[in-house]
Amino acid sequence: MNLFRTCAAVLALTTGLLALPVQAEVTQQNSSGDPTYTIETPKGYAMAGDLIIARPLLIAATVIGAGLFVISLPFTAAGGNIGEAGQALVVEPGAAAFVRCLGCTEVGYKKD
Repeated sequence: MNLFRTCAAVLALTTGLLALPVQAEVTQQNSSGDPTYTIETPKGYAMAGDLIIARPLLIAATVIGAGLFVISLPFTAAGGNIGEAGQALVVEPGAAAFVRCLGCTEVGYKKD
């Protein structure tokens, strides 16, 4: 009987500990408090770091990517992948710089 209680307690504790990451993920995904939207709520230090470091770098990456896109345009036109090159070099860094909320890691908002 003592072995049964010990095994049951270990099983219950293991199951409880394995469920913690799932609960943390659910809480983190819907951190806005509004059940209809999944919006990140970044901390102040994340917003400050994003404003001071990430945004200027992303704007520079957008400008450099636009220059590289123009330089590579004859080659991408010959290859037939102008859209993919423009998306990778200009649109994605531009969206990350100008569409993403301050301190967020994903571009835009998701409506459930």
